[in-house]
Amino acid sequence: MRLRIDLAYDGTGFHGWARQPGLRTVQGELEAALGTILRTEVAVTCAGRTDTGVHARGQVVHVDVADLAESVERVQRRLNGVLESDVRVRAVQVAADGFDARFSALWRRYVYRLNDAAIDPLTRNHVVAWPRVLDVEAMNVAAGHLLGEHDFAAFCKKREGATTIRTLLDLTVERTPTGVSTTVRADAFCHSMVRALMGALVAVGEGRRDPQWAAEVLSARVRDSGVTVMPAKGLTLEEVGYPAEDDMAEQASRARVVRTLPE
Repeated sequence: MRLRIDLAYDGTGFHGWARQPGLRTVQGELEAALGTILRTEVAVTCAGRTDTGVHARGQVVHVDVADLAESVERVQRRLNGVLESDVRVRAVQVAADGFDARFSALWRRYVYRLNDAAIDPLTRNHVVAWPRVLDVEAMNVAAGHLLGEHDFAAFCKKREGATTIRTLLDLTVERTPTGVSTTVRADAFCHSMVRALMGALVAVGEGRRDPQWAAEVLSARVRDSGVTVMPAKGLTLEEVGYPAEDDMAEQASRARVVRTLPE
């Protein structure tokens, strides 16, 4: 039986998602809690690995279990009784046929939050304090140059054998009562991609770079020293989108194909 687990966590006290010996991680904590209530070792798969300090409100996980002697609602309650308060299970359900938390996903939506006005110490672990006022209009112009399917190698930490081709569906910057909020949605993200994209937008927002510069960085396909990878604490995985239940397996199959760009 495959279970889908919807998860939220404050990333401040975690060394990222992925299990690491001797370090507190979200995967390690969740697998330990599942092992306690199911009385067997399990391995979980998530929709998107988060780095150290990154938060999640809408992480999705799957786990395979041999049998389940109790209701999924009770599993949820028991998990939250075992886990520390900085990670909460929002829902547990029997997964649809063919569901894979990672490969069945159509898109992931993140929000990056900056405070470039009055600094609020109560949000210090979730919002990045920025000392200069940002030009949101210029940032949105730059963002428009990055939308679509591209090789985002200039904004990723390269991993051996992994493609950096992604489809950026949304990149929108808005002024809020507490600062600047940027929504980023793509079919998938490579390592550090969102925080590097934010570094480019902030450089434009401060007036240090022209909006067209973001497109030039993208087309170069190499890391640019002018792009700062922004602090992790401002980033939250808000939501993961999936197809209809009947299309889960087909989407998972499509997502496993390594992409290339047309000539």
